[in-house]
Amino acid sequence: MKYLITFFSFAAVLFMAACQQQPSHPHSTAVPAKDSSVQNDIKPAESGYADVNGLKMYYEVYGSGKPLVLLHGSFMNIPMNWAKAIPVLAKDRKVIVAEMQGHGRTKDTDRKMSYESMADDVSALLKHLKADSADVLGYSMGGGIAFQFAVRHPEQLRRLVILSGTYAHNGWWPDVEASFAGMNAEMFKGSPIEKQYDSLGNDPARFPDYIKKVLSIDVQPYDWTKEVKNIKAPIFMAIGDADGVRYEHALELFRAKGGGKMGDMHGLPQSRLAILPGTTHIGMMVNTDLWIPMVKNFLDGDLNAPPPMF
Repeated sequence: MKYLITFFSFAAVLFMAACQQQPSHPHSTAVPAKDSSVQNDIKPAESGYADVNGLKMYYEVYGSGKPLVLLHGSFMNIPMNWAKAIPVLAKDRKVIVAEMQGHGRTKDTDRKMSYESMADDVSALLKHLKADSADVLGYSMGGGIAFQFAVRHPEQLRRLVILSGTYAHNGWWPDVEASFAGMNAEMFKGSPIEKQYDSLGNDPARFPDYIKKVLSIDVQPYDWTKEVKNIKAPIFMAIGDADGVRYEHALELFRAKGGGKMGDMHGLPQSRLAILPGTTHIGMMVNTDLWIPMVKNFLDGDLNAPPPMF
């Protein structure tokens, strides 16, 4: 039970500290930002709200180059999830970050929350930004959204990166999956997540409803195994060796995408798998120095290159 209470609160503390965040003044139109939602030494080139599927979705754009979309985890927002990653990735990429339905500055609506609908929101955001296609990276809940984006909008996807995400409810270790039904707003009382929710003009009395609604997407069973295995885009899936995602879950997808063979004999698959040492689920967002070089190599590399030889 202690794990349940501290899981997301600890993640929020880490990233609020990492942000060194200035007071946020979100923009109503796409204009150059005057202050940063991430760190005070990097500022978005553009920020604002996009009208997508009945939402006013808040987004920020950093850097220039090939577009890379970052999708955050449950209860998170842009600075909480991506404060350490954006400054590095935006050096040679156009990094697009958004806050999903009900998260951060994207106000909730009466619409049911689902991975499918949030994937459609990402698709609409890319059209709003006039981006024909993009690489997509999702963490945790964002990984589920990224999987659904790949399934539902393959024409907009170039390469897919999943960090600590699942494509079926049993992709989590059994105790982790069982924990979702036991989480409630009382566990987040006084946490940075509750404080963030209150600070953005939300009704504090509706905080329990917010927690319940976000958790609803994982309480109900889901299984996209067949559809995900048929994704044509190359996939890089990374989990921690002490993550909440089962090793077998990641391995099953990697094998379906051409893994499970000796590359020196059969060639390298276009998709990749990494199990990061000393890394927990929350640690995935802390240990950016481990996975960012791998992600950059995957996104920028020649996936048809022959294996190294003597």
